[in-house]
Amino acid sequence: MKNGHRMIFCVDIGNTHTHYGVWKDGSMTGCGTVKTAKQASDSCMVFERWKEACGIHGILPISFCSVVPDATRVFRDAVGDATHVFHLTHMTAAPLKINYPKPAEIGQDRLANAVAGKQLFGSPSVVIDMGTAVTFDIVDKEGAYAGGIIAPGLAVMARYLHEQTALLPELNPDDLALSHQSMIGKSTMEAMKLGCAIGFSGMIRSLLEATLEQLGRDTDRAIPVVATGGSAGALIKIYFPDMLFDPDLTLKGLALALIQHESQH
Repeated sequence: MKNGHRMIFCVDIGNTHTHYGVWKDGSMTGCGTVKTAKQASDSCMVFERWKEACGIHGILPISFCSVVPDATRVFRDAVGDATHVFHLTHMTAAPLKINYPKPAEIGQDRLANAVAGKQLFGSPSVVIDMGTAVTFDIVDKEGAYAGGIIAPGLAVMARYLHEQTALLPELNPDDLALSHQSMIGKSTMEAMKLGCAIGFSGMIRSLLEATLEQLGRDTDRAIPVVATGGSAGALIKIYFPDMLFDPDLTLKGLALALIQHESQH
């Protein structure tokens, strides 16, 4: 079966939520999100989703990454010997060369993003993942993972204002990326929304400009920038209309990593 028609069940296990989907014909289908299971007593809902997908498509190999060791064990125990399971780590990310002093420190989701960035957008490229934290992951002109940036996410900024003050209300991060008519808030809520949304977008822009300036010294190629993550969609449309956006980029990176791994073994 050619890679474009390969079907793979991809799982991205995060601190709070686990995202999954089926790689099919070069894109993702049947994507969803469940709460991350961290205890042996928890039901591993993503394993149930895999069984449902297998009922439709036949037995599917699994490619996964995780930033939660307890959840990794729960997931591996649930899957057992049911199918071929590929775990993306710094040890299995080849042929993505890692130009980083301590590769074991790199989040596995960040490696998946780098694989997707390299394979889908070329080298050099920049992936911005806007989740609980904002991560920039850089693929250099040689196609190697070069490192990146970690900054507070939009939800963290909004929650911090509420938790560290006596009177400021709690904001819903999903309501922050709204277009605004004025830069002068007429209520506490409006002022907070403006501070978070404009401040967050300004942070992203400043970090990106510095990153592209450094990468641009070594290449005359236009450097693609692609965003992903829960906070990205609405923000990109409003503040970065020229930036690429792919909500399933991490899952695609997991599928591509498995395909690359199999081609070498």
